[in-house]
Amino acid sequence: MKAKATLKQIAKELHVSVSTVSKALNDSPEISEQTKIKIREYAKLKNYKPNVIGLNLKNRKTKTIGVILPNILNPFFAKVFTGIEKVAEENGYNVITCISNESLQKEISTLEVLNNGTIDGFILSISEEAQKLGQYAHFNEIINSGTPIVMFDRISEEVACDKVIVDDFDSAQNATEHLIKTGCKNIALFSAIDNLSVGKLRADGYFKAIEAAGMKTNPTIIVRTDSETEFNDKAQAVFDSQKIDAIFALDEHASVTAMKMALKKGLKVPEEISIIGFADGVWSRRLTPSLSTVSQHGPEIGQAATQLLIQRLQNEETDTVHYETTVVKTELRQRESTRKL
Repeated sequence: MKAKATLKQIAKELHVSVSTVSKALNDSPEISEQTKIKIREYAKLKNYKPNVIGLNLKNRKTKTIGVILPNILNPFFAKVFTGIEKVAEENGYNVITCISNESLQKEISTLEVLNNGTIDGFILSISEEAQKLGQYAHFNEIINSGTPIVMFDRISEEVACDKVIVDDFDSAQNATEHLIKTGCKNIALFSAIDNLSVGKLRADGYFKAIEAAGMKTNPTIIVRTDSETEFNDKAQAVFDSQKIDAIFALDEHASVTAMKMALKKGLKVPEEISIIGFADGVWSRRLTPSLSTVSQHGPEIGQAATQLLIQRLQNEETDTVHYETTVVKTELRQRESTRKL
């Protein structure tokens, strides 16, 4: 393996001071462009790598963002990450990505490991277990240590930090209203994420739309759980015992399962039953018929979260702390699973 050069070795070979080499590599205006190019090219040739720990001890900046995603298998989080990476790269930041796997303990340990000087700030969505238990003290500890956090999608009002969310309540209300406008009378609510903050907000939007339309809520066609196995059993029971003409599904599992069960039951989609799902993954377009969905605009969420964090890092010397909550608007994408207005 090629040996890595040090600042001292580069300075000695080029007959300049260590300070000049350091300033050139950090794009200091004190150094001429010709000298910068010469030093950078030589450093690259000699396989020079900056000492991140050394940088951190000197100026507390690593130009690295820590990203903690709760579930890498969810296409939504993958889309958010593309937005994070885009803005980070444009601003000269590196990204370290970790997965909590919906575990509170993994979330806590990841925060502790990365908060040792490795990163400048965090972008994250709260794990399922943390939301289920209502435990958020570990986030406040990180913020109190001086490391900023930006939360997205799954957030907690108990944590004072910048946040990026979608209009979960409004978009759920609008989606339900769309079903009502197309003539649907018995609209089921399917949710396998009732323990998450976003699941509760979407459910509230559904109830608001039903109430505003002067319709009565029917508990027998509402499935709200945090277990996919339990959800499957309860959803099947609705299909077996109730007459419904529409389903508003609040998550990917509920959406796909609803479509499969409807087709297996021999129902025509959308002539006999309409379905709207939440989140717009590739599977939505590939299902037959294709699924109408509420699109969350994942890349835009990631971009907004990264911009908020970088702004926070660049203005951390200000005395007044004012946290922002950015709301990214969703979009109802009508495909083959709903009737046209």
